[in-house]
Formats: sequence, C-alpha cells, structure tokens
Amino acid sequence: MWKRYVGSKAFYKGVLTLLIPIIVQQFISSFVSLLDNIMVGSLGTESISAASISNTVLTVHMLAVFGGLSGASIFGAQFFGKGDMDGMRHTFRFKVYFGVVCTAVAILVYALFGDSFLRSFLQGESNGGDLELTLRQGSGYLRIMLWGLLPFTLVQVYAGTLRESGQTTAPMVAGICAILTNLFLNWVLIFGHLGAPSLGVEGAAIATVISRYVELLIVVIHSHRHTDRYVFLYGAYRSGFVPRRLIGKITRTGLPLLINEILWSLGMTFINQFYSTRGLNAVAALNITGTAWNLFCVIMFAMGSAVSIMVGQRLGAGKMEEARDVDRKLIVLTEVIHILIGLAMIVFSPLVPRLYNVGEEVRELTRQMLVVAGLSLPLHSFAHVTYFTIRSGGRTVITFFFDAVYTWCVTVLVAFLLTRYTDLSIIQIYFCVQFIDIIKLILGLLMLRSDFWARNVVRDD
Repeated sequence: MWKRYVGSKAFYKGVLTLLIPIIVQQFISSFVSLLDNIMVGSLGTESISAASISNTVLTVHMLAVFGGLSGASIFGAQFFGKGDMDGMRHTFRFKVYFGVVCTAVAILVYALFGDSFLRSFLQGESNGGDLELTLRQGSGYLRIMLWGLLPFTLVQVYAGTLRESGQTTAPMVAGICAILTNLFLNWVLIFGHLGAPSLGVEGAAIATVISRYVELLIVVIHSHRHTDRYVFLYGAYRSGFVPRRLIGKITRTGLPLLINEILWSLGMTFINQFYSTRGLNAVAALNITGTAWNLFCVIMFAMGSAVSIMVGQRLGAGKMEEARDVDRKLIVLTEVIHILIGLAMIVFSPLVPRLYNVGEEVRELTRQMLVVAGLSLPLHSFAHVTYFTIRSGGRTVITFFFDAVYTWCVTVLVAFLLTRYTDLSIIQIYFCVQFIDIIKLILGLLMLRSDFWARNVVRDD
C-alpha cells in the first residue's frame, strides 16, 4: 500500500527537478502580482476594482490561448517521449498559427466591446465609491493591455514547448526577468518616481505590457541560440508545413479544450459579475482574495504541469502502467501539500488585507473569504490534477464535461440563484460556490479509478 501511493527518493528528486523552476517562476510572479495589487490598491477602492474588472475580462483571452495550446501540448509531450523531433516541430508551428489568430480575434472583440464588458460589472451598490471613475480607469487600463496580448501568447507557445521537453529553467529565467521589470516599472509609472509622470492604474498596464515584451525577447533568443539542445526548433521557420493528418488530430483533440477554457473563463466571469451585485466592496475583496489565492496555489498550478509532462511522456513512450503509477503518486503528493497550504492560508488570513489601503469592511470581507478559500483548497487541488490527468491521455471531450459543463450546469447556476434570489451575504454565497465542487471530487475519483484516460495519441504519427 505504501509503495502504491508513495514514491522513492529518486521519484521525488525527479519531481523536484521538474517542479522547482516552475514553482519559483510562478511564486515570484504571484508575489509580484500581490505587490502590484498593493501598489494599485494604495490608490483607493476604485483603482483596485478597475484593474480587477479589466483583468477578469482579459482572462477570457488568456484561458482561450491556454485551452487551444493545451491540445497541441498533449502531442508535444508524447512526441518528445517517443523521440519524434519532427512531430514536435510540426506541433510548435501549429501553436504559432493558433496563437496569432486567437489573439487577433481577441483584440478585435475587446476593442469593440470592452467598455460594455466593464460596465456589466458595475451594476451593484457603489458602497460610497465612484462607479464612473472605476469605469474610466478600467477602460484606460484595458486599452493599454491589448498591446500585451500578442507577446503573452507567443511566450506561452515557446515556454510551453520547452517544458514539454522537460526544460523548465529557461522559461523560469525569462519569467523572473519580466517580473522584476514589471515591478520596477510599476513603482516608476504608478507613482511617478525618477521624473516619470504619475499614471496610476494606466501606469500599471504600461509596466505589464513592457515586461511581456522583455519576457518574449529573452525566451526567443535563448531558444533559437540553443537549437542543439532544442532540436525541434531547428528550422522551425524555414517552412510553415504542418501535416494535414496531424492538424486534424490536434484539432479534434484540442477543440474541446479550447471550448472548455473559453466557457470556463466565461463562467468565472459571470460568477464574478454575480458577486459584483453585492457592491463595490465585494469586488475589491474578491480581487484581493484572488491575488492571494494565486500566491498560495503556485504549487497546485505547477503540479498540473508536472502531471502533463511526466505522465504524458510515459504515455507517448507506451509505458502505460508506469504512467498510472506516476500519476497516482503525484495526486497523493498534491493533496498532502495542499492540506498544509490551506491551513497556512487560514493562519495568514488576518494579515493579507492589512497590506491594502481599503476600508475596514473590505478587509473583513477579504479575511473571511481567505478562510473559506483555505478550507476548500484541497478540494480544488484534487480537481485540478484530475483534469490534467485525463487531459494527458487526450481524453479532452471528458475534460470538457468535467470542467466547462460542470462549471455552467452547477457552479454558475448556484452563484446565479444565490445572488439573485436569496438575501445571503457575499461570504455565505462564496462559501457555497467554493464547496459545491465536492460533487466534482466524487466524479474525479470515479474516473481515476477506471484508468480509461491512459492512452497513447501519437502511436501512429
């Protein structure tokens, strides 16, 4: 029983080698996001709400890119496990094509309808704030952020492909450089230091856009200077050829993931819009809670990547039983870690809101939300790694039902009914929405026990 669920020292050493660069990058990114949030929050409730709402709207593009590239990354990881560099090269080209088209569509939609999206979040009580000021600041922030969508997408293409080959250090270094650039420019542009104008929320957007170009420049130069290490990038742009058969397979596998991420992100956007009917204080508290959540969840996000890479490579090599064994041990490790992290989240819940220049009501709402989030963290971490387990074998239609369909048929519905037809407080509603995923945990356990997900999708390519 012990050997079934607990790995050897060599196993955990391999996991740490893969995870540490991802965790370091994501931790620094989340920590700096927290600092960014504090800087913007020092400008007042309107400013932090404006940035929060704009970023919620932009999340739809971010997750659409993630979803579209995820289908290709299943093939990339399995091609690498198989030792097929031509397959990886073709997969990389497919990612570039998809990323550029997806970003162009997103920019057009945001440019035409961005203000309408933002206004939909400002239908609740002002709680003493200025809703029109929030809308103006959010609109300015969103327009600037559009310039950063393409570099963000291309970084995901390169960094994701490198990680599929087990190379996580280079994306980490590029990410850290971008993060530090963003932090420094935030200090300069938000507050007007070193002779720069004080631009407030728009300064934060400019800093983010510049940092994304820095990250792209570093990761592209590194990747193409080391084609001896990344053989799949050698000659990647000499031809635009991608085999029609592979395009069809990636599309069939990836389309459910793309639709899933778009629907899931829209679902989260609607849930936040429902929450916003409880007032501007609720919007601010949710923003602070979300930023802290990202900081405490860096290991959870990294474990999803570990499952994709370690399990996917073994499936591509035809090592089905080994893939199942690795996945089982990664899931147990994830749960043990996140029980401890959830407790830490609860312990620090009174301290995080004190970092912000917001009213006492916002601070108390944030504290209570962080307690609820900490209690529910093990539940969400299990659902997260279950999703990546099923996805690693190309069972993307199942992941669509497990994630997007569940979100809309259960989570969004619960949030809508509780916000529109009850007098429950925002904390009570938040608690119900967070813990409704108990149903998802049960479904995940049943699917993992069946082992239906373990499949080689590149055997014939």
